[in-house]
Amino acid sequence: MNAEILKGKWKEIKGEVKTKWGKLTDDDLTTVEGNEEKLLGLLQQRYGYARDKAEQDYKEFMDRYVKTDSTKR
Repeated sequence: MNAEILKGKWKEIKGEVKTKWGKLTDDDLTTVEGNEEKLLGLLQQRYGYARDKAEQDYKEFMDRYVKTDSTKR
């Protein structure tokens, strides 16, 4: 479900992604373009995260985003 949300709302989410993970460049965000696998790969590359750590941070971020987004409605 997070992958669908990321892809569908990428234009809204990418600023928050940049704030959360400041080592990601604008070019990185353009490359990701809502693709969960690409984002996870870049988190591993830029932060030296193991796959599990990248997935955990991503899941926590998306859970917070979904919770925050649903309260805005």
